[in-house]
Amino acid sequence: ALGQPVVVDNRPGAAGNLAANIVAKSVPDGYTLLMANSTISNPTLFRSLPFDIRKDLEPVALIAIGPSVLVVHPSVPARNVKDFIAFAKSQPGKVTYGSGGVGNITHLEMELLSSMTGTRLIHVPYKGAAPSIIGLVSGEVQSVFSSIPSALGQIRAGRIHPLAVTILKRSSVLPDVPTMDESGVKGYDAASWYAVLAPAGTPKNVIARLGKEIVRIMAVPEVRGKFANDGFEPAGTGPAEFGKFLRAELAKWEKAIKAAGIKPE
Repeated sequence: ALGQPVVVDNRPGAAGNLAANIVAKSVPDGYTLLMANSTISNPTLFRSLPFDIRKDLEPVALIAIGPSVLVVHPSVPARNVKDFIAFAKSQPGKVTYGSGGVGNITHLEMELLSSMTGTRLIHVPYKGAAPSIIGLVSGEVQSVFSSIPSALGQIRAGRIHPLAVTILKRSSVLPDVPTMDESGVKGYDAASWYAVLAPAGTPKNVIARLGKEIVRIMAVPEVRGKFANDGFEPAGTGPAEFGKFLRAELAKWEKAIKAAGIKPE
């Protein structure tokens, strides 16, 4: 669309912050961009960062949302969120949940649920999403918030039971599973997400052009279909709307992380 080659430069490490810092320190000419995930909206998780997301990076476009699903082991006497909350409250500090690791979105989603419902569960962090699902299937833990693609096979096999998805609309992949909001946890809305940012100081006309093209491409049915088939909700919102979304995410997770007492690393 831009008539330019695109080079993907993978810079893993520090939960994505290594790549983010490289982009934040790059020349703001629109030729160096960051494909970020939602971890970038959780600076409270880290003791010190060499960049400030609020000052050093510019929102360009939100690409897609990756909702999670709350799933439980068949031994848990709950087939809906209301019953799960009641079960957790009947055994405070005894019901367990797995996550993809401390500070992972699947950890934060359960902490957000706990803060909104007054429940207290025991956190069992795993080294990634797949091990947490294996832990749930084997009965090591009783519940997990998982990305939909990671849990889908086990849900369809009947080895784990889905209770609710974490965004405000039902997933096209799990249309019979209600949202947390529908399940009585009003206003619950949490997910991983993927977006493009640029170095602060990038000319406004460049930001606008990049945002416009990304939004246009994310409206193409074939592109949207590919994302949806992989369990993602295609977004495609430009700089202003994504900027508003990002500010809300920063505030929401800062509050949740502090309420959960998660120590920065």
